[in-house]
Amino acid sequence: MYQTPEQLIALNKANLEIAARFAGVALEGAERMLDLQLKAAKTAFADTVEGAKALAAVKDLQELAALRDNVAQPSIEKATAYAKSVYDVATATQAEIGKLVEEQVADFNKQVVAALDKLVKAAPAGSEVGIAAVKSAIAAVNSAYDNLSKVAKQFTEATQSNFDAVAKQAVSAGKKTKK
Repeated sequence: MYQTPEQLIALNKANLEIAARFAGVALEGAERMLDLQLKAAKTAFADTVEGAKALAAVKDLQELAALRDNVAQPSIEKATAYAKSVYDVATATQAEIGKLVEEQVADFNKQVVAALDKLVKAAPAGSEVGIAAVKSAIAAVNSAYDNLSKVAKQFTEATQSNFDAVAKQAVSAGKKTKK
């Protein structure tokens, strides 16, 4: 199939826009991750300074034991919250990229079907069976893609619930250790 220079220019422009959208999503995810890491580093530094001051003020072993208990639980909770935040940012970025991929697959399918419809009009008599087979194959691939997408979403949901359960257990274990 011959494409005119205008069609090639339009195709290149569309591909550039798609690449820019993917890059934008990736950069936004990286920015959120860096922001999260910077906040965590600031909090960790402030906690370390505060802990050092509290340690310097300890006068006996009982105060030291109490200080240890008071420092351990918030550290576990903060580490758990940080891990959950990292997971949330990664999941959100992956979901945005997945949405872009789904849009591109749908657009590609529309283009293929449109090209096949044009081909049917120009094809010799009797080629309808072959073209119908190609359309059937495209439908089967789309169905498989949809099933894979559903499984991936279910896996993500299961992973999220497992992560939440592990985080709760870590915090609970820290509280029990404190007692």
